[in-house]
Amino acid sequence: MDPRIREHAEVLVDWSARVERGDDVVISLGPDAHELGVAVAAALGERGANYVATYASNELHRAWAMAHDGDFEVDPAHHVALYEHADVVLSLGGGRNAMEWSDVPVERRQGLQRATRGIQEARMATDWVSTVHPTRSLAQQAGMSTEAYRAFVYDAVLRDWASLAEEMAELKALLDEGSTVRLRTSGTDLTMSIAGRTAVNSAASVAYDSHNLPSGEVYTAPYDAEGTVTFDVPMTLQGTRVRDVRLTFEAGEVVDYAAGAGEEAIASVLDTDAGARRLGELGVGMNRGITRPTDSILFDEKMAGTVHLALGRAYDACLPAGESGNDSAVHVDLITDTTRDATLEVDGEVVQRDGVFRWEDGFEG
Repeated sequence: MDPRIREHAEVLVDWSARVERGDDVVISLGPDAHELGVAVAAALGERGANYVATYASNELHRAWAMAHDGDFEVDPAHHVALYEHADVVLSLGGGRNAMEWSDVPVERRQGLQRATRGIQEARMATDWVSTVHPTRSLAQQAGMSTEAYRAFVYDAVLRDWASLAEEMAELKALLDEGSTVRLRTSGTDLTMSIAGRTAVNSAASVAYDSHNLPSGEVYTAPYDAEGTVTFDVPMTLQGTRVRDVRLTFEAGEVVDYAAGAGEEAIASVLDTDAGARRLGELGVGMNRGITRPTDSILFDEKMAGTVHLALGRAYDACLPAGESGNDSAVHVDLITDTTRDATLEVDGEVVQRDGVFRWEDGFEG
């Protein structure tokens, strides 16, 4: 076994999920993530934790969804119970076909999302962490050789997370103290309120309210967005290639949209429910181990020199106690490049210009 796989498993179990002796762990295992699953099971055994594994196959799930009559049972009790009795859920992605759901009708996907919100909420109530094993299908999706993609993944995952957490704490402090964020790039001039929100230092650990490995972003829950934003990092959404998405906001809601490609996928997201037309997240990528887009949101939204905004659900970690943020059955991230002719301002002060933060060498004030 490649020693990087064992190191990946150890970072996941120890730094990310903070697994302790006696914890009950669910491993959600992708079809081609077998090696990482073996390494994770060994790490759990060494730490005296318990586990049960489920087979997370998009091919199986698609077959069931396509054969179903479409009247999906709301939050099947056996599925909810699995997560309600778990301390930790580890999702090890690694499918055989990244486009497996591309021909599932939009109405069926939306119905399934609405019917299973309680399952997702039960999973998110655990110390859950999602990661991926560098499979051939993901390498192909990224347009890279398998060897190059593996190196890319481990460069992003096997980092000095404690040091990165310290750096990201600087941006978190600025956002926590701020009231307004303004993002300007070519094709973008968007202002958002963040007063009263708490930013998350997403340092790839549940100790930081962070649930992805790799991570490397600072995010918060904006509201009252005004202006226009263009997302120029291509991605695949609901099996459809999407690029150059342009959204216009008034009073916090999308009032107009367009896309250079995949406009129908954007329309589908916006039509999911009322909350899908509002922002649930503003995230700033800070992981310099991620050097290029790979058509995987797990990596692309963490890439240094990018900002992403999510349509839909806001994360509770960003909200004051007792306050409900934007509510939706979806949380869909869209990404813009901030390395050229771009500024990110907090309360009128530039904190990042052309992808360089003001505390970094090369910043031009």
